[in-house]
Amino acid sequence: MRRVLVLGIGNRFRSDDGVGPAVVDRLRALGIPAEERSGEGAELIDAWQGHDTVIVVDACRSDAAPGTVLRIDAAAEPLPAGLFHYSSHLFGLAEAVETARALGRLPRRLIVFGIEGAAFGFGDSLSPAVETAAGEVVRRVAAEVRASGP
Repeated sequence: MRRVLVLGIGNRFRSDDGVGPAVVDRLRALGIPAEERSGEGAELIDAWQGHDTVIVVDACRSDAAPGTVLRIDAAAEPLPAGLFHYSSHLFGLAEAVETARALGRLPRRLIVFGIEGAAFGFGDSLSPAVETAAGEVVRRVAAEVRASGP
């Protein structure tokens, strides 16, 4: 069983929705294994099987300021309703978490970092606030991976 899996969810060509893949790129540059995923729910449930700890990074939308970073212990509590529902996937992250919980298929630890996005239209760059937040999340994810041990 692998101990830690880091997943970055998003679409690199939808502006701030690409923050998950951007974080994956930066973690890999630091030598931390991470995987990019589209965010389709069934794919996520399959991906985190066999892992003790899963850390997911995704863009979110709420009434917070762009670049706001949320850390949610999704193994202990449901993801807030509507936070990750802007996705084009009908069965996305929030639905995957709750389906896996109902089926007893959640990893022991499931940490979700949500980064409040500003722009979700076509484009391949992050807004300034989300770019800054991505750097913060890279530091926080790296610390969580190191704390989880080898």
